[in-house]
Amino acid sequence: MKKTVISLLGVAMFILLLSSCGKRESGQLTGVQDRPSWRGINPYGMVYIPSGFMHIGQDDNDMFHQYIKRAKSVSIQGFYMDDTEITNNEYRQFVNHVRDSIAHVIMGDVDENDKVDWDVELDWEPEGGLDEMFYEGDMMINGKRELNTSKLIYKYQWIDWKRAANERDVKRSSLINKEEVAVYPDTLVWIRDFGYSYNEPFTRNYYWHPAYDDYPVVGVNWRMANAFNFWRTQFWNSYDGNTVNTEEFRLPIEAEWEWAARAGHERAAYPWGSYYVRNAKGCPLANFKPGRGNYGEDGGMITVKADAYFPNEYGLYNMAGNVAEWTSTAYYPYGYQTEHDLNPNITYNAKEDDADALKRKVIRGGSWKDIYYYLQNSTRDYEFQDTTKSYIGYRSVLTFLGRSINDFN
Repeated sequence: MKKTVISLLGVAMFILLLSSCGKRESGQLTGVQDRPSWRGINPYGMVYIPSGFMHIGQDDNDMFHQYIKRAKSVSIQGFYMDDTEITNNEYRQFVNHVRDSIAHVIMGDVDENDKVDWDVELDWEPEGGLDEMFYEGDMMINGKRELNTSKLIYKYQWIDWKRAANERDVKRSSLINKEEVAVYPDTLVWIRDFGYSYNEPFTRNYYWHPAYDDYPVVGVNWRMANAFNFWRTQFWNSYDGNTVNTEEFRLPIEAEWEWAARAGHERAAYPWGSYYVRNAKGCPLANFKPGRGNYGEDGGMITVKADAYFPNEYGLYNMAGNVAEWTSTAYYPYGYQTEHDLNPNITYNAKEDDADALKRKVIRGGSWKDIYYYLQNSTRDYEFQDTTKSYIGYRSVLTFLGRSINDFN
């Protein structure tokens, strides 16, 4: 019996020795074994756009023959895209976060690392200590207590990857760009965009009234859209269940936007796969400016709900009409000729003192006030990055990590 016990003990020690050596000293190239698992993600409100190949550029429908979009074949990496434009209520979540974080700083609800204690409840009443966030004195109208929206400034940092790749021996600190962005939508666009026109009700109501919660946010410039996407990334990564950091939410590059809009219909003029803007019964298929200006014929005098009309075959709503959409791409008339054919894009984050021509950013899709030419998949247009309009919004994308959504191994 004693010999049996000794033998069993020896076998156990031998097995333990082998397993120990196998982990540390086997000599085999096995890779790091304690890596987190990754099975993909499914972001709420987004749809998957598969990788693919398409021809971009001028087609037979380019009636103006601008030659600013020379034909080119490109390949696009798969990505997720919001199924609708960002709505007023979705953007309000960002604005409220900025508002509350500033209020917490005022009240001293932060630790030594400036991390906000979100468990502390804010008191917005006059005796709550937050008077400096509201209009006071002669800035008040009829004694009404209103938030001073000019104080809603969002601060963040981003890395200049282009410079990091192209400049040797550059200091890391010089690659970090610091941004301060006023995030409250410019509600005055409804008056500014239209001369001799009564649109004051939209200025007073469009952003904050519950009737417009599910309508696309407007009055947001390119820099504000980028700030939103940075916040959205931080918000996503703050969730406890997200143990593996993902790619960043961002504006789509121009080629991604067109690939998503076409939804596999390469030569079709519009996202719904047709060459026409009306169905067989003569009903408009999107929210645009029919005829000579019968704005209400398509069901909406201005914008409509972000999920109005039928989606394209990728499940994306209003890729044509409703509001034009910001992309991350800098606008150059002959940009197609210089871009690469893999995820083609030209970026430039213009500074305030740069020439206006350097501040142009591509917008796509056309809007509720545009004729149908601007709704076409291939039509390019631009606006200046620091400009707000009543007809420009945006949606976010997220690069898919891997070969295909069905390839999880």
